[in-house]
This record gives sequence, structure tokens and C-alpha cells, in this order.
Amino acid sequence: MQNRIFQNTCNQLRKEIDRRIGIMDENGTVVACSDEMKIGQINDQVSSVCSGSEPKASYGYTYKKIETYNKIEYYVFCEGEDELARCYCAILGTHFTTLKQYYDEKYDKNSFVKNIILDNVLPGDVMYRGRELRLNLDTKRHVFLVRCHKNSDVSISDILLGMFPDKVRDFIIRIDDRDVAVVREEREGENIDVMQIANEIRDTIGVEGMVKVSVGVSTLAENIQELSKAYREARIALEVGKVFDTEKNVISYDNLGIGRLIYQLPTTLCELFLNEVLKKESIDVMDSETIYTIQKFFENNLNVSETSRKLFVHRNTLVYRLDKIKKLTGIDLREFDDAITFKVAMMVNKYLKSQNNEF
Repeated sequence: MQNRIFQNTCNQLRKEIDRRIGIMDENGTVVACSDEMKIGQINDQVSSVCSGSEPKASYGYTYKKIETYNKIEYYVFCEGEDELARCYCAILGTHFTTLKQYYDEKYDKNSFVKNIILDNVLPGDVMYRGRELRLNLDTKRHVFLVRCHKNSDVSISDILLGMFPDKVRDFIIRIDDRDVAVVREEREGENIDVMQIANEIRDTIGVEGMVKVSVGVSTLAENIQELSKAYREARIALEVGKVFDTEKNVISYDNLGIGRLIYQLPTTLCELFLNEVLKKESIDVMDSETIYTIQKFFENNLNVSETSRKLFVHRNTLVYRLDKIKKLTGIDLREFDDAITFKVAMMVNKYLKSQNNEF
């Protein structure tokens, strides 16, 4: 249908532009042309001619490459090598790009699902457009947000398409240069482990693409209208994990714990909390040995004997360190309530540092 729209446009412009004009796909095959005899012809040299973004002339025609996200979508061409042909190509490129965007938004399921998760569709239009596109509206789905740690030339979208080839049920949606969302439909009767799927995504991309990624996992969206909420959950999972679980690269929204609550608090409230429960800069002045001791003490459920054994220190040495922390902060970590307060304070302090580093 898209090519038919392009052809109708070429036919209409033929009256205004007294030259052969048309459009080729990424392989150089003519899919629409004002001279319909040229449809289906292949120009395998067009990719080498159009090495840049500016219109280029060759063998009596001028060509212009149209691409999105560094991926070639198509080439427009106009008969002639003069300045007018260059202008026509620039205009055709803009015109056909607009047509393609309109087509994608109206007829392409993948673009429609992308608009849903990005909240670009009015709630009242979701069900109507979903039925029009014959989507399963009440099917349960998970959203996996895959984020590259660094910009890479490797297309993780292609790797994910190989992992999820069912284009009717699953959607691979490129968000930007580093984020790709996987919207996976839950099959009837299957018993799946979403964390296992997320780990497979991370491992497959790491092996095939040699790219390090993190994966955020949403809760289960009960219907298509909840996909935007599920996408936000997967994004929050990545953001919170980046602050509080730096060693993990697969993070589930369900397992964020208190970090999810802290992440949603205003920074002014966090600063007020630290000032109330701790002495000024008491956490920041602690050395690495003290911080490590505290972490091990929490990992061993506030058990002095077990923690001293794991740290390979005498019990009295650990008690001395805990007394030192109490003198510095006013908090006795051997008391359960104080330990909870200090644990939250450490997380809040970590969150504030991450926020300051972003500015």
C-alpha cells in the first residue's frame, strides 16, 4: 500500500514537474516513478553515488538518500543533473518522508505500538485504532527496555528481531540511538520466566553484537492500554538500577524495593531527611573501609560474630568500628531501627549524588 501511495504521488507531480521523478528502496529497486515503465528496474550503483546526504548527479539523473537513525529508507531521483534537478530532489525527499510518516502512523502496527508506549496516542483512540489494525487488545504483554551502555554501530534491533521473529505478536521498537523496547505477548498456556528472557536478551546481544547492554523489565500489562505504564516501569527499572544496583544489568520493576520510592522523591525532601537523621556530611567523610564494613554488616543481618568472620577481623575490632560509626553519626547500627534509618540514609545520599552528577 505504501508503494501505491508513492506511485499516486508521482502521477500527480508528473503534471507539475516535466521530468522523470521517482523513488527507490534501499536496494536501488524503483518502487514508484512518473514513468511507470521504470518500476522494478534496479540501480545497484545508487548506494555508491549517494555516499552523503546531499543530492548527487550521475548519468543524467540526480539522486538523494533519505535515512532515519542512520538506516537508509529509500532514494529519490529526478531526471537531469542541473541545479533545478537538485532542488526537485530536495523537495521530493521532504515530501516522501512526510508521506511515509503519515503511512507509518496510520497503517503500521509497530509505529502504532511505539506511539502507545510513548503516550503519543489519546486514550480514546487506542481501542479504536487497535481494532482498525486488528491488534489483540486484551492480550497480556511484558515490556523489556534494552539500553546500550555506549553508542555502537551494531544494530541491536536486528539481533532482537532474530530472537523475536513473530511480528504479529511481538514488537521491536527503536526508541533512540541507545534504547530499544521489546513488547512481548504472553502466549496462552505458557509458563515463562521473564527474568530468564531478559537474561537471554542480554547474553545474546553480548555474544552476537559484542555490545554491553542493560535490560529493564516491566510488570505484566493486562491489555494494550497499559503498555505505556509498562514502558515507564521498564525505564524506571533501568534508572533506579543505575543508581542503587550498579552491579546488575538486568533489573525488574518488581524487585526495586525501597529504591523505587526514593527515586520518586524530590531532592529537597531527600536533603531534608539527611540533615535530620545524620550529622552534616557524616556519610561522605567515611573512608572506604568503614563503608565496606557497614555493607557487610547489613549483608549478614546485623550479626556481629558472622560479620567479623566474613571480614577476617576480631570481634572486638568490629565492635570498635561500630562504636566509631555511632560516635560519628549518632546512629547505633546494632539497633534494628537505627540500622533501617542508616540504610535508607545511605541510599538517599547515593541518589542525591547521582542527581548532582547529571547536571
